[in-house]
Amino acid sequence: MPRAPFKYADLFAGIGGFHAMLDHAGGQCVYVSEIDREARETYTRNWIEPLPVRHQPVLNTDITLDTPEDLPVGVPEHHVLAAGFPCQPFSKSGYQRGMDEARGTLFWNIARILEERTPAVVLLENVRNIAGPRHRHEWETIIRTLRELGYRVSDTPTVFSPHFLPPHRGGTPQVRDRVFILGTYIGRERVREELEAGLRPAVTVARGPVEGWQAADWRSEWVLDADEAITDIQRYRLSAQETAWVNVWDDLVQRMWSSTGMRLPGFPLWSDEWVPERSLDAAELDDLPPWKRQILVKNARFYDANRRVIDAWRKDHPEFNDFPASRRKLEWQAQDAASLWETVMHFRPSGIRAKAATYLPALVAITQTSIYGPRRRRLTPHEAARLQGLPRSFNFGQQRDSASYKQVGNGVAVGAAWHVFRTHVLRDAADLPKELVKAVLEADLNPVGDALSSEAFAAVAHDAEQPKAS
Repeated sequence: MPRAPFKYADLFAGIGGFHAMLDHAGGQCVYVSEIDREARETYTRNWIEPLPVRHQPVLNTDITLDTPEDLPVGVPEHHVLAAGFPCQPFSKSGYQRGMDEARGTLFWNIARILEERTPAVVLLENVRNIAGPRHRHEWETIIRTLRELGYRVSDTPTVFSPHFLPPHRGGTPQVRDRVFILGTYIGRERVREELEAGLRPAVTVARGPVEGWQAADWRSEWVLDADEAITDIQRYRLSAQETAWVNVWDDLVQRMWSSTGMRLPGFPLWSDEWVPERSLDAAELDDLPPWKRQILVKNARFYDANRRVIDAWRKDHPEFNDFPASRRKLEWQAQDAASLWETVMHFRPSGIRAKAATYLPALVAITQTSIYGPRRRRLTPHEAARLQGLPRSFNFGQQRDSASYKQVGNGVAVGAAWHVFRTHVLRDAADLPKELVKAVLEADLNPVGDALSSEAFAAVAHDAEQPKAS
């Protein structure tokens, strides 16, 4: 195996989203830290065991063990440090040095490694709220700490989602806004000089479509496996009860279309609140939060406008009254879809939500797995991994599906991370090791390989060949 152009450390590594993109650029992973046993086993199965023993990274179970306060860190030298770190409250005891304020949090452990190893690039990922008003102190502490350690870093968070990228740039059909923090090591003195001169780097990438890609052109099925290729597919099919819930609501969709030529409205439909508006008690409404008052009024007006259709529908479906309360609620966000069975659905505690079958909501660590209506089943863990940009060869072994879904929901979207990292390296190329820059910029724009089906690229190519309307 030839010498790698750069080395990297993968902290809070999950199941290897950062590994996938840095491996794509030819990097060598020298250190991995992940505290969750099952996630660590998944990472090891997919990224470590296939390597020759002499090229396997150090595998750590707890980053705090390798970042003692008064001893050298146990992390090898590396050029890139990547970490999807947890967000924790920081000390607010005055405006102290960033490192002091971060003490006691896992960001402090990252800072200890940066302080001692000074990798050329740091790439951090977190949920969008880390840059929100409720976490302003945490955000300011992170930026101040990185600058004190000698890293050029933007005040402005980079927020990006994989659904903004076209397939050939590593996009996937998932809305997943995440904050990325990218820093280049230039030394404390130069950081101070640039700040005093007003030279503050702008946001790395803008939150928006790349190369004019239209997010509505995504198709959820581009990450799906053929049903016949899925072992024990019955586990993912909807139950008879779940199918009944959808069928009854879908009958209302059809009746509304036949009667009014319109789909259901976009506000939450609470069937238990379908009463004439005149029956609403104004005093009781005034005591409610504005959002709830608005929903009740809208539902009453919806009932008044469509009473004949609704009453006939409920009469024909007496079983509807026995549905769980959360299944007597529906949120239609599927625009002009002709049927619930043409949408992507989620069975949520707040009701059934239906979206157009273009791109999917963000995968989350809790299990509210997307239901792909045309196939009447949930996404499998393997398909969820592909939604994050992981290859078809990625596997979870024999572990529980619930653990696999959780791991994917906690993961990083490979294409989005690669896009912001590559853009950062291109912008700061003059201050980065030449081998690192060369490796990153010569790597293919698409780091996700075969995560998407061939139909995705064929459809995009076909659209590109069509003449544009004048």
